[in-house]
Amino acid sequence: MEINNFFLAGGIVAWPLLAFSCIAVALIIERLWFWFRVKTREIPMVKEILRVYTVDPLAAIKKLKQNADLPMARIFLEALELDRPTPVEFRLALESATQAELPLLKRFNTFFQTVITVSPLLGLLGTILGLMRSFASLDIGNFEATQTAGVTGGISEALVSTVMGLVVAIFTLLFTNTFRAFYQRQLASIQEYGGQLELLYRRQHQKGMNNYASS
Repeated sequence: MEINNFFLAGGIVAWPLLAFSCIAVALIIERLWFWFRVKTREIPMVKEILRVYTVDPLAAIKKLKQNADLPMARIFLEALELDRPTPVEFRLALESATQAELPLLKRFNTFFQTVITVSPLLGLLGTILGLMRSFASLDIGNFEATQTAGVTGGISEALVSTVMGLVVAIFTLLFTNTFRAFYQRQLASIQEYGGQLELLYRRQHQKGMNNYASS
C-alpha cells in the first residue's frame, strides 16, 4: 500500500496521528542531540574542574564559563561565583541551581506523555468510526444492495487507524523511557559531583578560616 493511500485508508484520525508523529520525531531528535552533548562532554569537563579548582579556583570558573551550555557547568557557576559564601550558602546555591535546571532536563516530557496516552485513543476512535462505516454499508438480508466498497473501506479504516495509534505510542514510549533513564543518571551525577565540589569548598573555607585565626 502506498503511503498516501495508507493515510487515506486510516480515515480522519490518521492526520492528527501523523501530526503527533512528526512533532514527536522532531522533539526526539532535539533531545537526542541534547543528551549526546551532555553525555560526551560533561563528565570529563567536571572531573577537570574538580582537579583545577584545588589549585586555581579562578581558572576553574573560567573553564566553567566556556562550557556554560552544559547543565552541571551552570550549576557549579551559581555557587562558585558567590562572594565568599559560607559552606551552608554554597550548598544552598548548588541546590537551587539544580532545581532551576530540572525543567530543561525534563523538557518535552509532558508532550511525550500526551502522545503516548492520546495516540491509542485516537486509534480506537478510528476503529469505531471504521466499524460504524462498515455497518452503515451493510444491508442485512439483501446482499446485492450491500455496498461492498463501504464495508471493506470501513474495515480498512478500523485496522489502519489502530495500527497507526499503537505504532506512534510505542515509538514515543521507547524514547521517553530512554530520556527518563538519562534524567535519573544526570541527577545522580549532579549529586555526586556537586557533593565533591562542596567538600572541596568546605576544605578551602576551613583552611582560610584557620589562616585568618592564626594571623
